[in-house]
Amino acid sequence: MSFGSKRHGLFAALTAFVIAADQASKFAVVSLVPLYERIAVVPGFFNIVHYRNPGGAFGLFSDNAGLWMAGIFILVTLAALGLILYLYVQTPPEQPVLAAGLSLVLAGAAGNLIDRLRYGQVIDFLDVYFRTWHWPAFNVADSAITVGMIIFAWHVFFKKTF
Repeated sequence: MSFGSKRHGLFAALTAFVIAADQASKFAVVSLVPLYERIAVVPGFFNIVHYRNPGGAFGLFSDNAGLWMAGIFILVTLAALGLILYLYVQTPPEQPVLAAGLSLVLAGAAGNLIDRLRYGQVIDFLDVYFRTWHWPAFNVADSAITVGMIIFAWHVFFKKTF
């Protein structure tokens, strides 16, 4: 097996693993936690919740999230998936961490796209908070996107990869 095919296999495996973890965790929440309910995991800091987000990241545009907005989110996500794949193809073989970061972003975007296509909105269930201040609920896909974008930004700004 050549390094190129091994590299692509690792990219595909990481992407598939993150999508599977994201979808399995969301399936568990939808099956076990009633909508808008919460389960205290670490009281005063962390809950498992069941929220539905029809908007974008951090609930942006949730108030105007009709059918047309869902269509826009889907189209933007599809364009982003294409861009991520293009960037992956352009990634030098000696940059495996960057490839992994792009895999995380791709998997996260795909995981949330699956939700939009299945439910018309994204399932969020991780609730981190302090006293009465709550970070917007998020999910495994959002976490993967965040970590992947940090890796990507680090490469762009400090490694001058692109």
